[in-house]
Parts: sequence; C-alpha cells; structure tokens
Amino acid sequence: MTVIIDYDAGNIRSVEKALQFLGENVSVTRKREEILRADRVILPGVGAFGDAMAKLRGYHLEEVIRDVIARGTPFLGICLGLQLLFESSEESSGAVGLGVLPGRIVRIPEEEGIKVPHIGWNSLYFPRESRLFQGIAQNAFVYFVHSYYLEAGEEEIVTATAGYGTEIHAAVEKGNVFACQFHPEKSSETGLAILKNFIAISDREA
Repeated sequence: MTVIIDYDAGNIRSVEKALQFLGENVSVTRKREEILRADRVILPGVGAFGDAMAKLRGYHLEEVIRDVIARGTPFLGICLGLQLLFESSEESSGAVGLGVLPGRIVRIPEEEGIKVPHIGWNSLYFPRESRLFQGIAQNAFVYFVHSYYLEAGEEEIVTATAGYGTEIHAAVEKGNVFACQFHPEKSSETGLAILKNFIAISDREA
C-alpha cells in the first residue's frame, strides 16, 4: 500500500492515477495511523512553500512525516514535496521547512532566453547511482513546472541534475528519503519507470 499525503496541495490526483495505472494499491489520506501503516509514502505538491508548510502544520502532519521517515518507510517528495523537505525557501521569507534534509530553495535566475517559471521537458544527468533511476538512461527527459529550485547542502545526496540557466538539483536520495523536483507522474514512460522503481523499494532496503 502506498499512501499519498493529503494536505490540499495540487497534483495529488495525477500522482494517484499514475500509481493506479502501475497496479499499485493507493490511499490518499491525512489520517496519522493510516499513513504510519503504509508500505511507502508520497508527499506531492504544487503551490507556495509557506502556504504548504502552514497546511502541513495545520493538519498536524509534520510530526507524522518525521515519524514515517524515522521508521525507515520509503518516502518520496515530488515537486513542492521535495522543497518542503529542506530548511527554507526564498519564495516564503521566514517560513521554516521540514528540515529533514540540509539545503535551501532559491529562485531560478532570470536571464536572456530563460523563462521563469520553468515549464516543460528537460534532460537529467545522473552524477551518482540512485534506486529511483535504475534502468533510466542518462539524458532522459522529464517534465518540470517550477520557479524555485534546490541548492542541496550535501552534494552526495544529489542523484540527478538538470540545466536551466543554472544547475538544478533535480533529485536527491538519503537513506529512505527520495525526492524529485520534476513530475514523474507527468513524464510519460520515463516517469512511470521512476515511480515503479520507488514502488519496488521495501523498508528493508531503504
């Protein structure tokens, strides 16, 4: 069973449909006990960093997320869900993230030929191995929608990068925590393969 955390964020249903297409049993919930019983947990999201953190705390989900990760349950953040795992974001001054991983979220620099937000397909480069990207070729294309990106505090957790006016830390892996800035649920066969890799990870392997 994969649980998708429901905190009134965008793109939850598209993630649910992608997992169901892969034959996965999925529940969308904010109930603590159901989340803690899950075999794996996904935190999706589209929206503003500060608003999202306020909702997580308003629904008492911050502690639940920490407990899930502490138990070793495979955990995947998608798009805003990646950003919330880090410490802060330039998008929301003063807002404190979950701080599960070290790093900050910064705005994509506006340069000639670079449109912000970054919307569309971009290729990935894999600087190191990740269980999420097993069987995925270098320079595979995935779909992005974002104006802010991750500057990870630990280079060794970065498992995918993308170039868009700067180097974007596009995915991370540390222990049982995985996250990607792009949308695997909108990234065609490559995205489905990434989600399938996540489903295959058990808590014994994480």
